[in-house]
Amino acid sequence: MGVVEGRPGERTYTDGSFVYVSPSGSLSEQRRAVVIQAALLGAGSFDPAVVKALRGRSRAARRYLALEGHRVLNQIGRTLPVVASFELDTAPLTSDTAESLEIALGRRRVADPPIWFGVVRPSQLLAATGAAPGMSPTAQDLRLEFVESEVPLAEEDDEEGDQEERLRGKLFQNPLATSSTLTNFLSNMLGLSATPEKGEGAGGEMMVRSTRSHKQPGPNARPLPVPLRFVSDDTPGRANGVGGGLYPEWDVHGNRYRSEWCRVVTYPLAVVQDVGASKVEHDEILRRRLARLGLGPKVVRRRPDGDDLDVDALIELAVDLRTGQSPAEHIYLERQKLARNLGVLILLDASGSATETTHTGVSVHEHQRRAAATLATTLEELGDRVGVYGFRSRGRSAVQLLAIKPFGQRFGTNGRVQLNQLEPAGFTRMGAAIRHAGELLKSDAGTPNRLLLVLSDGFPYDDGYESRYAEADTHRSLQELRNDGVACLCLSIGATTASETLSRVFGAASHASARTLAELSPRMDALFLGALKELSVGQSRQ
Repeated sequence: MGVVEGRPGERTYTDGSFVYVSPSGSLSEQRRAVVIQAALLGAGSFDPAVVKALRGRSRAARRYLALEGHRVLNQIGRTLPVVASFELDTAPLTSDTAESLEIALGRRRVADPPIWFGVVRPSQLLAATGAAPGMSPTAQDLRLEFVESEVPLAEEDDEEGDQEERLRGKLFQNPLATSSTLTNFLSNMLGLSATPEKGEGAGGEMMVRSTRSHKQPGPNARPLPVPLRFVSDDTPGRANGVGGGLYPEWDVHGNRYRSEWCRVVTYPLAVVQDVGASKVEHDEILRRRLARLGLGPKVVRRRPDGDDLDVDALIELAVDLRTGQSPAEHIYLERQKLARNLGVLILLDASGSATETTHTGVSVHEHQRRAAATLATTLEELGDRVGVYGFRSRGRSAVQLLAIKPFGQRFGTNGRVQLNQLEPAGFTRMGAAIRHAGELLKSDAGTPNRLLLVLSDGFPYDDGYESRYAEADTHRSLQELRNDGVACLCLSIGATTASETLSRVFGAASHASARTLAELSPRMDALFLGALKELSVGQSRQ
């Protein structure tokens, strides 16, 4: 389980994979909050059947947290002496989860939990995949549902209450009265909350979450699309090669960048022992097409015709004539674009959305994984610098880049097995992954021509990252790289994404879609050259 900092003004909560700690609490309160949230998870207090019963009932969820929190802390306090220092003011009232849920849903008076207990957010727990980063996908991963929304919604569990309780409470509310004494008295008699929740007074039904204030940027404002800080993790005991960066994210609704908004972590996959899954499909058509790529000038000597005379060949011709031997006729130089000076980073979508199965019974992830292996092997054999990375995310603080083949390594048996055994999981915060991949290309490729090759179904999605917002950020990240001299080619293989959606997501970057890589192989050289066209033109002018 991971522990990350939550949003300002929010209480501590968990989604089953991470504990989002309130940044406003003291260090001791944060530690206690992590203990209670982790203890509730370990005790089974957040079982899906229980959480479903609390969904949409903020009062019941708060009562359940008070009851179950005291019960679980009392239970683990027998083995963890640190819990004894928490100084709980009440003894546990229940003996198991079922009893806590029954009382929480009833009318029996229950004291509010301490602030450091945090809150319960049923929608986050139900939406979580139930797997930690890097684990195999669960059934929830395979049933990702996308909700069309113009604005990323804020967390809502602590703002939504039980509808029935709201209606009953409003019967005794007078929006014109200045005193709530009578309302509180009647509420106590009926077992309702003594004081109305935040947003549940007169006018509390207004959807204040759905509004967003906009500020127009000044005429001289210029966003900074590059990472504001690049960090490397050298903590003792951590795997070699772990690093990452903090990156901005484009907010299309506010027409601005959110600085240091996403944290990207790059780390190598574990070394595999089983080498039986290292097979890579060979594509001769793809090889012949990519072999035509010549991006740098190369002088070919002793040609029958060409751009200039070959001095060495002329000297040999003169010697042959003086000695009476048959002279060589190939005395010209020809300058051709044959040099392989290309660096390619293949960025593979390893999120749960790629588990969609095609009509052939093969998943999108399998199609794109095979394509990544074939492309990497072919390009490396042709002499190009190649890197292979997978990406997925679990919120803006946990965007993961999985180093399958860094630029400094060969795509050998170990790398091929790691790629073939990569399982999709998590979500798709594509913009942050693209920005970090671009930084790796610029720092590690070591070639004048650089190409980012994205293999994805074209559906960016994450917590607070969906619909128009996600599409615009992905579009923007690709444009940033192209402005920085990095070519971009996006391929959607095996997916059923509409061409209009791919155009919105990938923008002006070169992109194509097909059922299999074999369908794209005959025109792969044209796709590569089309993506590199701007770079080639720029170099020819210099």
